Amino acid sequence: MFSRGQLIFAAFFAVSFILIMIWSYRKDIKLHKIYYNKVWLVALGIIAVIALFATLTFWLH
Repeated sequence: MFSRGQLIFAAFFAVSFILIMIWSYRKDIKLHKIYYNKVWLVALGIIAVIALFATLTFWLH
């Protein structure tokens, strides 16, 4: 399905991407604490809306 070279490239790309994302997050951690300290409230709200929609959908049918 994939050649050996493609698999090696995919593995290298995935590892590189993950390491760069970790480095970038670590670099911006001070800003994250300032601007994103209440992000769990947004996630909770989204989950509540989805649960409400699913409940209404199954209850009305």
